[in-house]
Amino acid sequence: MSTTAANLIYFGPPANGERPFLTINADTTTGQRLKNSTSEVHQVEIENLRGKEDSVSLDTAGFQFFKRAAKHTTFTNTEDVEKEYYPESIELIKEVTGASRVVLFDHTIRRRRPGMIDDTPEKRQPVANVHVDQTTAAAIARVHRHLPPADADALLKRRFQIINLWRPISHAALDWPLALCDYRSVDVKKDLHPVALIYPDREGETFGVAYNPEHKWKYLRGMETDEVALIKCFDSIQDGSVAVL
Repeated sequence: MSTTAANLIYFGPPANGERPFLTINADTTTGQRLKNSTSEVHQVEIENLRGKEDSVSLDTAGFQFFKRAAKHTTFTNTEDVEKEYYPESIELIKEVTGASRVVLFDHTIRRRRPGMIDDTPEKRQPVANVHVDQTTAAAIARVHRHLPPADADALLKRRFQIINLWRPISHAALDWPLALCDYRSVDVKKDLHPVALIYPDREGETFGVAYNPEHKWKYLRGMETDEVALIKCFDSIQDGSVAVL
């Protein structure tokens, strides 16, 4: 089994027992995002799934890999990304999941910028903290936020998922590759901690993830620009039959 060792930053609860919070934007003078939780660095073994991509899926591990070159290749202009890349992403997600409807609500382009402390919406850097993008409450709020009321109410009575589509956009991801934790190794009740995510104009909620030595970490070494990872952030089916994140 091919593995690599890496340090991951796990969540630690606030020492004073307060509700955890984190600001979405960093202070431009310090590069730090205001928060009241603590951090724990743990070295973990991360398995390379190159050649074993079929050993994971969205409904088992919570993520899945595909080979699909993007028609849009520049990723420099927001309007062009929405006009050109959104439609092809929608078709890919429909094809993979069988979904009858896909709504894209945002995108983030991350580039490592050595020596820079700025982490603004226009200059996002890779995220080093172990996290899950949405809690159940945040997932439901997303449906209401991005769909008309009548559509949202109907959708919430059916299965819906929030899925993140991730790909390298200019070269192979050898520096800062994406690490993913197999859902089957996660203790949902003990490992996940809701954290208020503070935007300038609203509040969301994400999960901080506490360290668990049972976590099984995976990655795809040297992901190329024609390779895609689909990552499940939420699934409304929560009866134990599928990965919920």
